[in-house]
Amino acid sequence: MKRFNVVILREDGGVEVYPMKEWLRRNPDHLPEGIDPTLSTSHQLRNALRKDGWTVQETPTEERLLMPGVSRQEGAVEAILGADGVRDDDEETDTAFGLEYQLRDFLAQNLSAIPVEGKRLQLYVDLQGRDGVEYPTAVGSIDILAVDDNDNFVVFELKRARSPDHAIGQLSRYMGWVSQTIGRGKEVRGVIVAKKISENLRYSVIVVPNVSLYEYKVSFELKHAKHAVRQPDISDGYIDATE
Repeated sequence: MKRFNVVILREDGGVEVYPMKEWLRRNPDHLPEGIDPTLSTSHQLRNALRKDGWTVQETPTEERLLMPGVSRQEGAVEAILGADGVRDDDEETDTAFGLEYQLRDFLAQNLSAIPVEGKRLQLYVDLQGRDGVEYPTAVGSIDILAVDDNDNFVVFELKRARSPDHAIGQLSRYMGWVSQTIGRGKEVRGVIVAKKISENLRYSVIVVPNVSLYEYKVSFELKHAKHAVRQPDISDGYIDATE
Protein backbone atom coordinates (compact mmCIF):
# COMPACT_ATOMS: atom_id res chain seq x y z
CA MET A 1 0.00 0.00 0.00
CA LYS A 2 1.38 3.41 -0.98
CA ARG A 3 1.96 6.20 1.49
CA PHE A 4 0.59 9.67 0.73
CA ASN A 5 2.93 12.40 1.98
CA VAL A 6 3.11 16.17 1.79
CA VAL A 7 6.68 17.31 1.05
CA ILE A 8 7.73 20.77 2.21
CA LEU A 9 10.94 22.30 0.85
CA ARG A 10 12.85 24.20 3.52
CA GLU A 11 14.81 27.39 2.95
CA ASP A 12 18.04 25.61 3.92
CA GLY A 13 17.66 23.12 1.07
CA GLY A 14 16.29 20.26 3.17
CA VAL A 15 12.80 18.82 3.11
CA GLU A 16 10.12 17.96 5.63
CA VAL A 17 7.78 15.04 5.01
CA TYR A 18 4.38 14.69 6.66
CA PRO A 19 1.54 12.18 6.29
CA MET A 20 -0.92 13.91 3.97
CA LYS A 21 -4.08 13.59 6.07
CA GLU A 22 -2.36 14.67 9.28
CA TRP A 23 -0.75 17.67 7.57
CA LEU A 24 -4.06 18.81 6.09
CA ARG A 25 -5.79 18.56 9.47
CA ARG A 26 -3.10 20.79 10.95
CA ASN A 27 -3.16 23.18 7.98
CA PRO A 28 -6.85 23.56 7.03
CA ASP A 29 -6.08 26.71 4.99
CA HIS A 30 -4.64 24.42 2.32
CA LEU A 31 -7.72 22.19 2.11
CA PRO A 32 -9.57 22.26 -1.22
CA GLU A 33 -13.05 23.71 -0.88
CA GLY A 34 -15.64 21.24 0.35
CA ILE A 35 -13.08 18.57 1.29
CA ASP A 36 -12.95 16.96 4.73
CA PRO A 37 -9.61 15.20 5.41
CA THR A 38 -11.24 12.86 7.91
CA LEU A 39 -14.10 11.70 5.69
CA SER A 40 -12.22 11.67 2.37
CA THR A 41 -9.99 8.85 1.17
CA SER A 42 -6.33 9.46 0.42
CA HIS A 43 -7.03 9.14 -3.31
CA GLN A 44 -9.84 11.70 -3.11
CA LEU A 45 -7.59 14.13 -1.25
CA ARG A 46 -4.77 13.64 -3.74
CA ASN A 47 -7.09 14.27 -6.68
CA ALA A 48 -8.55 17.40 -5.06
CA LEU A 49 -5.10 18.80 -4.33
CA ARG A 50 -3.99 18.07 -7.88
CA LYS A 51 -6.95 20.10 -9.20
CA ASP A 52 -5.84 22.95 -6.95
CA GLY A 53 -2.44 22.97 -8.66
CA TRP A 54 -0.45 20.63 -6.45
CA THR A 55 2.12 18.39 -8.12
CA VAL A 56 1.96 14.64 -7.48
CA GLN A 57 5.29 12.85 -7.60
CA GLU A 58 4.77 9.08 -7.73
CA THR A 59 7.25 6.40 -6.66
CA PRO A 60 6.76 2.65 -6.19
CA THR A 61 6.07 3.13 -2.47
CA GLU A 62 4.58 6.61 -2.04
CA GLU A 63 2.86 9.58 -3.63
CA ARG A 64 4.43 12.90 -2.77
CA LEU A 65 2.31 16.05 -2.81
CA LEU A 66 4.19 19.27 -3.62
CA MET A 67 2.57 22.67 -3.21
CA PRO A 68 1.80 24.85 -6.23
CA GLY A 69 4.96 26.59 -7.39
CA VAL A 70 7.25 23.86 -6.07
CA SER A 71 7.06 21.66 -9.15
CA ARG A 72 10.11 23.39 -10.63
CA GLN A 73 12.12 21.90 -7.76
CA GLU A 74 10.96 18.31 -8.20
CA GLY A 75 14.52 17.31 -9.04
CA ALA A 76 15.71 18.63 -5.68
CA VAL A 77 13.08 16.56 -3.88
CA GLU A 78 14.11 13.41 -5.74
CA ALA A 79 17.76 14.08 -5.01
CA ILE A 80 17.05 14.18 -1.27
CA LEU A 81 14.33 11.55 -0.91
CA GLY A 82 15.31 9.25 -3.78
CA ALA A 83 13.32 8.33 -6.85
CA ASP A 84 12.11 5.00 -5.52
CA GLY A 85 10.37 6.32 -2.41
CA VAL A 86 13.14 5.20 -0.09
CA ARG A 87 15.93 7.53 0.95
CA ASP A 88 19.42 6.62 -0.14
CA ASP A 89 20.35 6.37 3.51
CA ASP A 90 17.41 4.16 4.49
CA GLU A 91 18.77 0.76 5.51
CA GLU A 92 17.07 0.00 8.78
CA THR A 93 13.58 1.44 8.49
CA ASP A 94 12.09 -1.32 10.62
CA THR A 95 13.57 0.26 13.75
CA ALA A 96 13.86 3.87 12.61
CA PHE A 97 11.39 6.70 13.05
CA GLY A 98 9.21 6.81 9.96
CA LEU A 99 9.53 10.60 9.54
CA GLU A 100 11.96 13.19 10.87
CA TYR A 101 9.29 15.15 12.71
CA GLN A 102 8.53 12.02 14.81
CA LEU A 103 12.16 11.87 15.91
CA ARG A 104 12.12 15.62 16.57
CA ASP A 105 8.96 15.51 18.68
CA PHE A 106 10.17 12.52 20.70
CA LEU A 107 13.48 14.21 21.54
CA ALA A 108 11.81 17.53 22.32
CA GLN A 109 9.33 15.92 24.71
CA ASN A 110 12.03 13.87 26.46
CA LEU A 111 14.93 16.30 26.27
CA SER A 112 15.35 16.72 30.02
CA ALA A 113 15.81 12.96 30.42
CA ILE A 114 18.44 12.61 27.69
CA PRO A 115 21.98 13.63 28.78
CA VAL A 116 24.17 15.16 26.07
CA GLU A 117 27.90 15.30 26.81
CA GLY A 118 26.99 14.65 30.43
CA LYS A 119 24.65 17.64 30.68
CA ARG A 120 20.90 17.85 31.07
CA LEU A 121 19.15 20.10 28.61
CA GLN A 122 15.86 21.92 28.22
CA LEU A 123 14.15 23.55 25.26
CA TYR A 124 15.14 27.13 24.63
CA VAL A 125 12.28 29.63 24.95
CA ASP A 126 12.82 33.16 23.66
CA LEU A 127 11.41 36.43 24.96
CA GLN A 128 8.39 36.11 22.63
CA GLY A 129 7.54 32.72 24.12
CA ARG A 130 8.59 30.66 21.09
CA ASP A 131 10.12 27.34 22.05
CA GLY A 132 13.09 25.66 20.42
CA VAL A 133 11.18 23.19 18.22
CA GLU A 134 11.67 24.15 14.55
CA TYR A 135 13.11 27.42 15.80
CA PRO A 136 13.03 30.03 13.00
CA THR A 137 16.26 31.81 12.02
CA ALA A 138 17.49 33.89 9.10
CA VAL A 139 19.29 30.81 7.72
CA GLY A 140 16.52 28.22 8.13
CA SER A 141 14.65 26.43 10.91
CA ILE A 142 16.65 24.68 13.62
CA ASP A 143 15.23 21.22 14.38
CA ILE A 144 15.71 21.63 18.14
CA LEU A 145 17.37 24.51 19.98
CA ALA A 146 18.19 23.75 23.60
CA VAL A 147 20.10 25.25 26.53
CA ASP A 148 22.05 23.62 29.35
CA ASP A 149 22.19 24.56 33.05
CA ASN A 150 24.70 27.33 32.25
CA ASP A 151 22.43 28.83 29.56
CA ASN A 152 24.82 27.71 26.83
CA PHE A 153 23.18 26.73 23.55
CA VAL A 154 22.91 23.31 21.92
CA VAL A 155 21.76 23.09 18.30
CA PHE A 156 20.28 19.77 17.12
CA GLU A 157 20.24 18.58 13.52
CA LEU A 158 18.15 15.42 13.14
CA LYS A 159 18.26 12.72 10.47
CA ARG A 160 15.85 9.82 10.90
CA ALA A 161 18.05 7.28 9.11
CA ARG A 162 21.68 7.34 7.92
CA SER A 163 23.16 10.84 8.11
CA PRO A 164 24.07 12.50 4.78
CA ASP A 165 27.20 14.64 4.46
CA HIS A 166 25.29 17.92 4.10
CA ALA A 167 24.11 17.62 7.73
CA ILE A 168 27.38 19.14 8.93
CA GLY A 169 26.94 22.15 6.64
CA GLN A 170 23.41 22.77 7.90
CA LEU A 171 24.46 22.42 11.51
CA SER A 172 27.46 24.77 11.12
CA ARG A 173 25.22 27.41 9.56
CA TYR A 174 22.74 27.26 12.44
CA MET A 175 25.50 27.31 15.06
CA GLY A 176 27.03 30.36 13.40
CA TRP A 177 23.71 32.20 13.42
CA VAL A 178 23.11 31.41 17.10
CA SER A 179 26.64 32.50 18.09
CA GLN A 180 26.21 35.85 16.31
CA THR A 181 22.69 36.61 17.57
CA ILE A 182 20.92 35.15 20.60
CA GLY A 183 24.02 33.27 21.76
CA ARG A 184 26.55 36.10 21.91
CA GLY A 185 28.99 35.47 24.74
CA LYS A 186 27.71 31.92 25.22
CA GLU A 187 29.15 28.58 24.20
CA VAL A 188 27.34 27.03 21.23
CA ARG A 189 27.50 23.28 20.71
CA GLY A 190 26.08 21.20 17.89
CA VAL A 191 24.57 17.71 17.92
CA ILE A 192 23.72 15.50 14.96
CA VAL A 193 21.33 12.64 15.74
CA ALA A 194 20.70 9.88 13.21
CA LYS A 195 19.80 6.22 13.07
CA LYS A 196 23.32 5.54 11.83
CA ILE A 197 26.21 7.98 11.47
CA SER A 198 28.05 7.60 8.17
CA GLU A 199 31.81 7.16 8.03
CA ASN A 200 32.11 10.34 5.92
CA LEU A 201 30.40 12.37 8.62
CA ARG A 202 32.66 10.90 11.31
CA TYR A 203 35.66 12.27 9.40
CA SER A 204 33.96 15.64 8.81
CA VAL A 205 33.48 16.47 12.49
CA ILE A 206 37.13 15.84 13.31
CA VAL A 207 37.92 19.38 12.16
CA VAL A 208 34.65 20.96 13.32
CA PRO A 209 34.84 21.95 17.01
CA ASN A 210 31.98 21.57 19.47
CA VAL A 211 30.01 19.06 17.40
CA SER A 212 28.89 15.67 18.77
CA LEU A 213 27.43 12.72 16.91
CA TYR A 214 24.73 10.48 18.35
CA GLU A 215 22.96 7.40 17.00
CA TYR A 216 19.50 6.60 18.30
CA LYS A 217 17.97 3.21 18.94
CA VAL A 218 14.25 2.49 18.99
CA SER A 219 13.02 -0.28 21.25
CA PHE A 220 9.53 -1.62 21.86
CA GLU A 221 8.46 -3.74 24.79
CA LEU A 222 5.20 -5.41 25.76
CA LYS A 223 4.59 -5.73 29.49
CA HIS A 224 2.09 -8.28 30.72
CA ALA A 225 -0.80 -6.62 32.53
CA LYS A 226 -2.02 -8.36 35.66
CA HIS A 227 -5.65 -9.39 35.83
CA ALA A 228 -7.88 -7.42 38.14
CA VAL A 229 -8.43 -9.14 41.50
CA ARG A 230 -12.11 -9.38 42.36
CA GLN A 231 -12.75 -8.27 45.89
CA PRO A 232 -14.66 -10.89 47.93
CA ASP A 233 -18.01 -9.92 49.36
CA ILE A 234 -20.47 -11.40 51.85
CA SER A 235 -21.92 -13.73 49.25
CA ASP A 236 -18.50 -15.40 49.01
CA GLY A 237 -18.65 -16.25 52.71
CA TYR A 238 -15.97 -13.65 53.49
CA ILE A 239 -15.61 -12.72 57.16
CA ASP A 240 -13.79 -9.60 58.26
CA ALA A 241 -11.14 -10.75 60.73
CA THR A 242 -11.35 -7.45 62.60
CA GLU A 243 -14.83 -8.12 63.80
